[in-house]
Amino acid sequence: MRKSLVFSTTILFIFCSCKTKQHYDTIIRNGIIYDGSGNKSFKGDVGINGDTIAAIGDLSNANASNDIDAKGMAVSPGFIDMQSQSMESLIQDGRSMGAIKQGVTLEVFGEGDSMGPLTDTLKKINERHQGDIKYKIEWTSLKDYLEYLQKKGVSTNVASFVGAATIRENVLLFANRAPDSAELDKMKSLTKQAMENGALGIGSALIYAPGAYAKTDELIELCKVASAYNGAYISHVRSEGNQLLQGADELIKISKEANIPAIFYHLKAAGKNNWYKMDLLIAKIDSAKKAGLDISACMYPYTAGATGFDAAMPPAVQEGGLDKWVERLKDPSIRKKVLKEMVTPTNDWENLYLGSGADNVICIGFKQDSLKYLTGKRLSEIAKMRNKSPEETIIDLIIQDHSRIEVVYFLMSEENVKKEIKLPYTSLGSDEASMAPEGIFLKNSAHPRAYGTFAKVLGQYVRDEKLISLEQAIHKLSGLAAQQLHIKKRGMLKVGNYADVIVFDPATVNANSTYDKPHQLATGMNNVFVNGVQVLKDGIHKGAKPGQAVFGEGKK
Repeated sequence: MRKSLVFSTTILFIFCSCKTKQHYDTIIRNGIIYDGSGNKSFKGDVGINGDTIAAIGDLSNANASNDIDAKGMAVSPGFIDMQSQSMESLIQDGRSMGAIKQGVTLEVFGEGDSMGPLTDTLKKINERHQGDIKYKIEWTSLKDYLEYLQKKGVSTNVASFVGAATIRENVLLFANRAPDSAELDKMKSLTKQAMENGALGIGSALIYAPGAYAKTDELIELCKVASAYNGAYISHVRSEGNQLLQGADELIKISKEANIPAIFYHLKAAGKNNWYKMDLLIAKIDSAKKAGLDISACMYPYTAGATGFDAAMPPAVQEGGLDKWVERLKDPSIRKKVLKEMVTPTNDWENLYLGSGADNVICIGFKQDSLKYLTGKRLSEIAKMRNKSPEETIIDLIIQDHSRIEVVYFLMSEENVKKEIKLPYTSLGSDEASMAPEGIFLKNSAHPRAYGTFAKVLGQYVRDEKLISLEQAIHKLSGLAAQQLHIKKRGMLKVGNYADVIVFDPATVNANSTYDKPHQLATGMNNVFVNGVQVLKDGIHKGAKPGQAVFGEGKK
């Protein structure tokens, strides 16, 4: 009888213990937790249920369907790419390999142009000018596009600003003039619709046509609409070179008069003659912040940028869009005038070619197969091959490729890059598409930032050079970015937040991409969860595509 009682008590104890033991879908155990706030890290476990972080702390008495030992590893929020250019690459390949392998779980679009709203005319123009990636435009609004990606299947979350240039194109197409009052009202109405559909705010790129045609007052009026929906203004300012400080003044003015937070895209001082201006720019931003304005920035950790040869000649010659631009360049008199403008210093427009020089320009993207053999070559080399001046070569290439040509410009100083990284208000943006080193993506080159932006910060600037702490870096890559975007429940490891969680080895994380060989994935990222679903396991992409459309606060 006694033995039977003891046996029954033991069974009851085991039954009760099992019954009360907490169960999670996933537990990440024994990691060093960096919660995204910038505060000191701590050892602990993270429990995930569904798409949500359910617990943080000591979960040694809990069990899970998916148990991950993160001993010696960093556990942090997924990273936010503030300036992704993956709008088309995700249509081609929703895995977003380049981003996922760096721990990016949210990609943000909208530098000047956005994938909506689009008129039928704009749809036809955009389809006609597509490059290697071909697709049917099956959406009209920006919200429709983001939900199209979600339905199609993407591994990362996606969000977007509405492009100021896109709003302008809906009403004025590519005209180089100010809108009249009725046209401006239409532009404001389109902005209102975009904000109510979940745009994060207004994005501008003021060195490129047709965005360059917008005057400050036009941008202020659009930003007033976005401000009413708690949106932000993010801008590739009108000059990052000769008129850098004036470009900053315009952004600050827009922020003040529209009562809107303002963010510099890829903060920089471009061109050697302008490098000294970085200290003056930082002082200007600090002054604006002390005056109560919400001014911040994002950046990429490289001394070269990447854009097109449209940034090598005046926006005025580009009026009317690509077809009109190419047509003008074929006119001998216009060609002669443009050739002179390309080598004449000016404060009237941003000349990245003159700021870098032909030896410091690499051609990385052509549309025509007949020109792809030039991929990866410097402009000076191509000009020598053709026995023409670099300026003539640029014009000829634009005509022959019927595109702006994708190019890398070496423009910045490493000293300034380090200054920018140390600023407390800089988040990170790749300013590139997320690609895979395979298939159609290998038809062109890329800027190494496509595969290395976030890994380079963690590997080079944190681990190797100890420029900032790992806590500070992760805050920039997650919590700070979410604050800038006014995105809730992401960017922090916090109970109740979405389970965008990554596990990586601080000792081995590394950017392997280079200017000569950019198509190389980063290493050191072990596990990546997006909305609670494991996308990367032991460094291998599982093919999962749980990414969601992330909308701003104005969404109805």
